Amino acid sequence: MEKAMFGAGCFWGVEAAFRQVKGVLSTAVGYSGGHLDNPTYKDVCSGRTGHAEVVEVEYDPAQVSYDDLVNVFWDNHDPTTMNRQGPDVGAQYRSAIFFHGPEQEVAAKASKEKAQSRFKNKIVTEITAASEFYRAEDYHQQYLEKRGLAHCSIR
Repeated sequence: MEKAMFGAGCFWGVEAAFRQVKGVLSTAVGYSGGHLDNPTYKDVCSGRTGHAEVVEVEYDPAQVSYDDLVNVFWDNHDPTTMNRQGPDVGAQYRSAIFFHGPEQEVAAKASKEKAQSRFKNKIVTEITAASEFYRAEDYHQQYLEKRGLAHCSIR
C-alpha cells in the first residue's frame, strides 16, 4: 500500500472521484499544508491556518499507478485558478499535490508539465512535500456517498 495526497477544491467531490478508481483502497478527507496543529473545519475555513482541503488516498500500486491517480486529479478540477474552485474561494481550496517521496515528486512535476497542454491558462498547482495530514471531522468523510450523491463536479 502507498499513499498520495491531493488538494483540488472542496474535498467532498475530490474524494468521490478517487473512490471510484480501481486500486484505491481507502480515502480520507482532511487538511494539510498549514501551520496549526489539529485544525477544525472552522479553523481552516477562516483562511488563517494555511491548510488546504485535501484527500489522502491509500492505493495498491499493483492495481493503479501514481500517474493514474495524478490524471484523476487533473481531470476533476481546474488547476489554473489560484485559490479557487468554482464558487469556493480561499487558499484552503488551492490546487495542490503533496508528494510522498522523490518518485512521487518527479512524477507529479512531469505530469504537471504534460498536463499544461490540456489547459489554455497556466497551471498554478502547488507541488510540495506532504506534511502532516489532519483527518477532517467524521461528517465530512464520504460526505456525498452518505447523501446518495455521485459527485459535485464544478467542471
